[in-house]
Amino acid sequence: IKKALQMGADAGVHVNDEAIHGSDAVATSLILAQAIKKIGIPDLVLTGMASTDGAMGVVPAMLAERLGLPQVTLASKVTVEGETVTIRRDGDLASETITASLPALVSVTDQINEPRYPSFKGIMAAKKKPVETWSLADLGVDAALVGLGAAWTTVESFAKRPPRVKGQIVTDEGEGGTRLAEFLTAQKFA
Repeated sequence: IKKALQMGADAGVHVNDEAIHGSDAVATSLILAQAIKKIGIPDLVLTGMASTDGAMGVVPAMLAERLGLPQVTLASKVTVEGETVTIRRDGDLASETITASLPALVSVTDQINEPRYPSFKGIMAAKKKPVETWSLADLGVDAALVGLGAAWTTVESFAKRPPRVKGQIVTDEGEGGTRLAEFLTAQKFA
């Protein structure tokens, strides 16, 4: 929140409650929706495309549904003109242009822009900007609906990624294609 304020945000809200610990995407979308409703639904809600912990990528869609907003996803460019938002979504083979009426929710990719660095003036100004801390009770969210006990998804197990193994170099002396095909077949890639 502090960094966002330093980069130009006007105010911040921190939803902090012990009952939130262990929440999944369903609970996260509920908490965010209630916080946005309490602030007042803006013309444009911007989100990332996925969290770094769950990486499910479903919170933006769930949040848009809870707020009753149209959503456009995976934006690499956003333009707002009048009562519409237009995004560019870059795919492997082509780019799409998608338009939605405001208010709307837009999820963005890491290609959206280069974040600006906070200036000294911004860092100093952030110290005077308001940050509110809200609990679940402040949002009207029943603690039984969030947290690990209410999670619809659970992590059954996890394992460290195995260390990378040294690759095999094939010097092509006329049979490189055959050796590559044999390798791919042995690894069940072909």
